[in-house]
Amino acid sequence: MRRWKVRSVAALGVLVAIHIVLSRFLSLNAWNLKIGFTFVPVFAAAYLFGPLPAALVGGLGDLLGAVLFPIGPYFPGFTLNCALTGLLFGLLLHRRQSVSRVMTATILNQFVLSLLLTTLWISLLYGSPYWPLLLSRIPQSAILSVLEVTVMLALSRAFRPLCQWAQAGGRQLP
Repeated sequence: MRRWKVRSVAALGVLVAIHIVLSRFLSLNAWNLKIGFTFVPVFAAAYLFGPLPAALVGGLGDLLGAVLFPIGPYFPGFTLNCALTGLLFGLLLHRRQSVSRVMTATILNQFVLSLLLTTLWISLLYGSPYWPLLLSRIPQSAILSVLEVTVMLALSRAFRPLCQWAQAGGRQLP
């Protein structure tokens, strides 16, 4: 079994905190849509640590954010989506970036998890008809897809020296 280093656990804790801040304070929220950069700490965890830590960052970030700073009723489906986003990003993007991988991860995240599944959760939670709600959420998914691809490609370039430094044992700063 893999043992986690104190630095890794601390870094994941910071990413959870960043997730909470981005989700609860720096996102545009309405009952049926959310636009923001909540994917950034989940992507960072996926890129640097892999699928399970990224799922933990997504799931814990959503759960703790909902408990500490509620912006509506808590629904476990949203937490499941956040954890699945981390798992998806980790499986596709852990230290293996390419434009096609980033686009695949984004399309699956935005059009399967966010558009289809989150719309289902919102429909169940608020009693709204699924199909009209789905149609109203398509522009959000399209906008966030472009945003996610752009930011993730930029971050993957920025993280490369950090990964090389970590693989070298972290002796010298990059």
